[in-house]
Amino acid sequence: MVDTMALLHAFTRTSRARGRRTGTPPPPAQATLPADDEVLLDAPDDALGRALVGAAAGDPAPAAELLVATRRRAAWEHRDRYVRRLAAFARSRPEWLDAWRDRAPRDPDALLVDAQRAVDRAWDSPARAELLREVSPLITAAARADHRDPVPWRLALDHARGARAGHTYFEELWEAAVRRAPHHHGCHVAALRYLASSWHGSHRECFDFAETAAQDAPEGSLTQALPLRAAFGYLTDGCGPAVERARLDAAADRAAALSARLPSAQPWPAELRNLLAHVLVRLGRRRDALEQFRLTGPYATSFPWDRDADDPLGRFLEVRQDVLLALASGSESTGTDASGARSGRPGSERRGRPEPRDH
Repeated sequence: MVDTMALLHAFTRTSRARGRRTGTPPPPAQATLPADDEVLLDAPDDALGRALVGAAAGDPAPAAELLVATRRRAAWEHRDRYVRRLAAFARSRPEWLDAWRDRAPRDPDALLVDAQRAVDRAWDSPARAELLREVSPLITAAARADHRDPVPWRLALDHARGARAGHTYFEELWEAAVRRAPHHHGCHVAALRYLASSWHGSHRECFDFAETAAQDAPEGSLTQALPLRAAFGYLTDGCGPAVERARLDAAADRAAALSARLPSAQPWPAELRNLLAHVLVRLGRRRDALEQFRLTGPYATSFPWDRDADDPLGRFLEVRQDVLLALASGSESTGTDASGARSGRPGSERRGRPEPRDH
C-alpha cells in the first residue's frame, strides 16, 4: 500500500496519477431530467428512511438494526453516512436516542451516534475547542466498543481538527484509523480537511495527499473521489498558489469515472455527483456537469450547494437550469482558466471558504 502517512508529515510527495479526460456523449434533452418539483434534498435511502421513521415515533429499534447490520457486513461507508444522518436527527428529536442509550449504555451503535451528536453540537458553538475536549470520553467509548470499526476514528479525526490538536496526536489517530480500514473515505476526507486547515493555502500539497490515496484505493472505492475534494477546496478557497488546470480536470475525470460505475438515480451516490457537478460547472465543463445532473436524478444534497447559498435546493435547481440554458444556446464552456488569480479561478462567480458546518 502506498504510504499516505508520509504525506501527513511533510507534503513532499507528488503523485504520478493523472486521470484521462473522459469523453461524455451529448446528453439527452431536458426531458430526461426530473422536474424541479420532483427533486428531493438529502433524501434517505429506504433503509435509513425506515430508521428515521422509527426514531420519529420514539422507537430506536430500526436504527439499531440498521447500524448493527453495517457492522456485521463491515459496510463502513454506509455506516458512516447513516451515523451522521441519525445524529443530525437526534439533535432536534433526542428522545429515541436517549432512550436507546439508557437501555443499552454499552451498545456500540448507540455510543457512536451519541458521540457524533455531541461533536456536531460542540462544533456549532463559539466555545468549540473547549466543548470538544469535553466530549472526548464519548468518542473513546465508541472506539473501544468495537475495535474493527473505523467510523469512531473518523469522528476522532474530525474532533482533533476542531480541537486544534497537534500533528503528532493527529498522526497517531490516522494510523489507528487506516489500520482498521485502509481506504475508508470518511477518514481520508477528515485527514484532508485537517491538512487544509493546518496548512492554509497549501492546495498543491493537499492534492498530493488526495491523489496518492486515490491511486492506492480500489477501483470502486469512494476514496477515488478524494482529489475532487481537493479541487473543491482550491476552487472555493480563494487563496494560495495556483494549481494546474490539468490537475483539476484529472480530479474531476477520476470522480466521473467512479460516478459512471455507481448506480444512477440512487440516494447514496448523490453527494459525490452533486459535488462533481459543482466542480465541473466551476471548471466551465457544462456538458459533463449535465451528465452528473442526469445521473443523480431527483437527489440533491445540501453539500456543496450550501457553501454559496442559504437555499441549497434552490441553488441546485438554479445551477442545473443555467447549465441547460447555456448548452441550449451553444455555450459549453466559460472559457476561463485555472490561473489561480483572485478573480480568475475557473467559474468562480461565487467564492468563499467552506463553512465550519461541513466537518
